[in-house]
Amino acid sequence: MQDLDYIELETAPNPTAAVIWLHGLGASGHDFEPVVPELGLPEGAAVRFIFPHAPELPVTINGGMRMPAWYDIKAMDIDRVVDTEQLMASADAVGKLVDREIERGIPSEKIVIAGFSQGGAVAYELGLSYPSRLAGVLALSTYFATAKTVKPSSANAGIPISVYHGTFDPMVPESLGVQSVEALKSLGFAPDYQTFPMEHSVCLEEVVDIGRFIQKHAL
Repeated sequence: MQDLDYIELETAPNPTAAVIWLHGLGASGHDFEPVVPELGLPEGAAVRFIFPHAPELPVTINGGMRMPAWYDIKAMDIDRVVDTEQLMASADAVGKLVDREIERGIPSEKIVIAGFSQGGAVAYELGLSYPSRLAGVLALSTYFATAKTVKPSSANAGIPISVYHGTFDPMVPESLGVQSVEALKSLGFAPDYQTFPMEHSVCLEEVVDIGRFIQKHAL
């Protein structure tokens, strides 16, 4: 996969931490750009936010239409049938962005991987398997597509993980969020799981909690 285009936003000069935030199917890096001021980060906190744009791919469940996608979804059954090879290629491409932040002087343990929906599935794969210690993983309204194939790195054993899900989500049912948490526990992780009375979206209470996660684990 070619290098990803992305939006970059810094909350203050000379960032000491980074958040790489992946959007969902059919969206773009602009999706979560407006969230940054709502996170409630401390004044003067220097965080670099990277919002990559997924490549355009044909998506089977949408009649083969090309759209921004981290991987193809072949069937919308309860467990999702996805193109795992494409998902892993996307994880590798995002991994290059992590490498780049490290080269720019941000320690790996100060880099958070966040993802919504499809982006969350990529965040799980990358966050658990990246060879250097990361700050944590934020999984929003998503599912653990590679739970049976992921190869967790020893560096990220016990990495902080927060999972968020809407109880009225018609796109990614909450049962998939619960399955993700159980799969994480079976792999030895201790994820925090929170639900909100919403559909396939984010809410202010969730965003504020994400801000607290970033403060606790990356600042």
